Amino acid sequence: MLGWFRKLLPREDKFFDMFEQHVATVVGAATALNGLLTGQNIVRQGDVVVALEDKADGITRDVLLAVRRSFITPFDRSDIKDLIQSLDDTIDTMHRVVKTVRLFERTEFEPGMQEMGQDILRAAQLIAEAIPLLRASGTNAARLSAIAEQVTRVEGHSDELHEKGLKELYRSYGKTDAMAYFVGSQIYGELEKVLDRFEDVANEISGIVIENV
Repeated sequence: MLGWFRKLLPREDKFFDMFEQHVATVVGAATALNGLLTGQNIVRQGDVVVALEDKADGITRDVLLAVRRSFITPFDRSDIKDLIQSLDDTIDTMHRVVKTVRLFERTEFEPGMQEMGQDILRAAQLIAEAIPLLRASGTNAARLSAIAEQVTRVEGHSDELHEKGLKELYRSYGKTDAMAYFVGSQIYGELEKVLDRFEDVANEISGIVIENV
């Protein structure tokens, strides 16, 4: 009965606008991070990630404020908060990658790291496709579920790259250069966390679809 009644009420579409603004910053940061991991324009690409993370934080605050002030929301308030916070976690973690790179003054990156950068960009693009579809989650349920599965597969591929990368680092530096191994493992670990956060977003989207179909 409650679900039927809510369908008769006007929807707060401003939330979808803010979600789309936020995911645009996520894609921009993923694009810059992917570029950074090629070893080109490292400083400039890192600055882009930092600036976009700050912008994303502002959008997140706006969403959380709107949740408190709005009488009508497009779906459950807790789902709105969880979705925007999981989105924000992706770009926060990308920022941590940049901090790690800058801390250890890395200018070259292993092929596995570069491939994980491509996975991060792919996951961001998939989430960017999914977010507008939430405006009609029932109609778009099949595509949203398929996107969530694709993100999970991308995250699984990153797990493999992470494990392979650590093994290669150990073979190259484990017995000769402990610091090089440590730094490389830190970067691999932060990259893996970014993909984990994208999987969290995919899970939030799947939950919204299930609750609103």
